[in-house]
Amino acid sequence: MASPMRSLLTDPARYLQSFRLFLRNSTEHQCMQEFMERQLPAVIASVGNGKSTINVLSVGGGAGEIDLLILSKIQARYPGVTINNDVIEPSADQISKYKERVAETSSLENVRFTWHEETAYEYECRMNAEKNSKKWDFIHMIQMLYYVKDIPATIRYFHSLLEAQAKLLIILVSETSGWETLWRKFGSSLPLNDLCTYISSADIKTLLDSSGLKYQLHELPSYMDITSCFTEGNKDGELLLDFLTETREFSKTAPPELKHQVMEELSKPGCSEKRDGKVLFNNNLSAIVIEP
Repeated sequence: MASPMRSLLTDPARYLQSFRLFLRNSTEHQCMQEFMERQLPAVIASVGNGKSTINVLSVGGGAGEIDLLILSKIQARYPGVTINNDVIEPSADQISKYKERVAETSSLENVRFTWHEETAYEYECRMNAEKNSKKWDFIHMIQMLYYVKDIPATIRYFHSLLEAQAKLLIILVSETSGWETLWRKFGSSLPLNDLCTYISSADIKTLLDSSGLKYQLHELPSYMDITSCFTEGNKDGELLLDFLTETREFSKTAPPELKHQVMEELSKPGCSEKRDGKVLFNNNLSAIVIEP
């Protein structure tokens, strides 16, 4: 009998709802912001040396919150230099939020924005068809590689677009995170379909090592409060469970045994820690900075 479980990505509205709740309940953006404040200045220290224009490519820029923080650091390092910021983002809704954010932000007069409403793969195909091999000074791919079909090919392609002093920044879940534990154990039982891939920093490191590429790795500690997941029928808890399993209405459609196993795993030290009466899921990220 066909499983009633469906990928969360088949319901974009519910996905966005669960994603926003995840951001509210986690330190995801805070830990990235801390990385941008503390570590990014050293990463971009030489990307614009001697240049009158700096070209930045955001792959999967979302609603632009982290992008604008990155741009502010580049502006601080290279005051007055023109920045061309191209954004690849397949969601029209996210692009429109990004544009709103830009409109509300002062201090962007030296930044030129171009949005491409397409996936990374569509962008690559279009550039190849146009025989366009524009090079970039800084490329970043933040929390987007899960939605790419051929990860090695995607990294190879964007890496090939780096200028001599450039950097490619990838941020995704860490191999030390609860995601790694959860996905390795239950990935094959969940309705992945071909919209989403379970990967962590471990996979990227293996890939980069086998390609002989030089990189630095930074661990970004983060957690998500999943206490509500353990209250039967709690709406927020159900949405967070959807997000954790990438499954639409997981608690209603998953076989009872699978649901029991997932809940049990989520409460174990490999996934979460209990603190002050709360269950805090390990949401650690890794920032990987790749050399040209």
